[in-house]
Amino acid sequence: MSEILVRTTVNGRPVEARIPTRMLLVDFLRDRLGLTGTKVSCGMQVCGACTVFVDERPVSACGFLACDIDGVDVVTVEGLATDDGLTPVQKAFVDCSALQCGFCTPGFVMMSTALLRKTPNPTEEEVGHYLEGNLCRCTGYQPIVEAVLHAAEGASAAESGASHE
Repeated sequence: MSEILVRTTVNGRPVEARIPTRMLLVDFLRDRLGLTGTKVSCGMQVCGACTVFVDERPVSACGFLACDIDGVDVVTVEGLATDDGLTPVQKAFVDCSALQCGFCTPGFVMMSTALLRKTPNPTEEEVGHYLEGNLCRCTGYQPIVEAVLHAAEGASAAESGASHE
């Protein structure tokens, strides 16, 4: 089996590894780096559970070759953590009961984070549209949409200096 040397940054840390040329990014993250927050669900790039950022762009790690991360920045759900603990999106998911089994949650958190970076004050329709590539069997989606809107409201309140409860 052919191998390649990749040099990349994962969650802010430099990584250098020899990997098989056909290794998927999700397998590299989980099996080689122990970053199990990125989930393997469908394996066909349709459920969103394996979403990570590659150079700040959300991608499905189950359909992305690990050799293509050479020289780029990768962020997983573990890399979103702040010194204070949960990110505003993660906290909103907890506050709004937007998780049950939790298997899809990392993908939803990654996509929600991407949306709020792009559109800080999305409408409910925009949230639904942006997250339509993520699947959940447990929550019925409404709590997830509410969590994203809650996170956006919290960010707006923080920027204006108002307190948000």
